[in-house]
Amino acid sequence: MSARLPTHLAVGALVRRVNDAGGFAVVRARGEAQTGAILLLIDEGRVVRGLERFRDLDDRESLVPAGPVDADGVAMDDYWRKRRASDPDLWVVELMIAQAERFAAETILVC
Repeated sequence: MSARLPTHLAVGALVRRVNDAGGFAVVRARGEAQTGAILLLIDEGRVVRGLERFRDLDDRESLVPAGPVDADGVAMDDYWRKRRASDPDLWVVELMIAQAERFAAETILVC
């Protein structure tokens, strides 16, 4: 049995933590509440990079790069919209805060 939080709870906790810390987090698209995949859009000013929650064969979770490398906002927007068209269960969350990857790892990954 997995100790993984339902996706809607993990996303809600991440958005709340980032906003409480003075950053900006918003859900761009809602997916399946229990088991939907999570794509994070990390806005670093001129570059937006993607990270996705990934579960390996040993049932360990990590954040892996997703989408175009060194993408501007338009390229990443096109990427996630195409992904969402093929996977309507996908959650898309945009984060604007220093150390966004740390916030995400501490909140949505199961140890």
